[in-house]
Amino acid sequence: MAKLDEANIKKDRLRFTKNKFSANMIILAIVANALYFVNIYRSDVGNYYYRILIGASIVYNLVFMLAAFLSSEGIKNYKLGYGIVSIVLGAIQVGRIFYLPLKAYRAANPVVGAKTATVMTKGQFTYAAVCLCISAGLLVLAGVMGIIKTRTLNSYCAELEKDAKRN
Repeated sequence: MAKLDEANIKKDRLRFTKNKFSANMIILAIVANALYFVNIYRSDVGNYYYRILIGASIVYNLVFMLAAFLSSEGIKNYKLGYGIVSIVLGAIQVGRIFYLPLKAYRAANPVVGAKTATVMTKGQFTYAAVCLCISAGLLVLAGVMGIIKTRTLNSYCAELEKDAKRN
């Protein structure tokens, strides 16, 4: 039987507890994403946002939140694949900075009509980018921690099975 030292006790506890840390980090990532899209969608700048670009963004936000929540539930139960999904979602969040916010920040404001005025102000762009970066960081952190804990639990369970077969 595995030696009952502090390290093994921590591993053994994984069998009976949920991975709440990673799951909660993903929920916080969803909140950061919600702050991002509220910031974007509350803007009323002429007809700039009334395009397919914003429609795709809305659909992606819905899919993102569903995938992230599913990942949160899966990672809570030590499913390795959901840790990987979480990391991929985090990478996509970083890429989103260059999709809608950067395009809006660089686009001329159709209401003002001046080349110096942009659809998205520098402050709004910074806020949107920070929200997406926070969301991405939390997702990657949750994914990495979830993978580490899942591998630790799986190797410990394999060790217990090996010990059980010997006895």
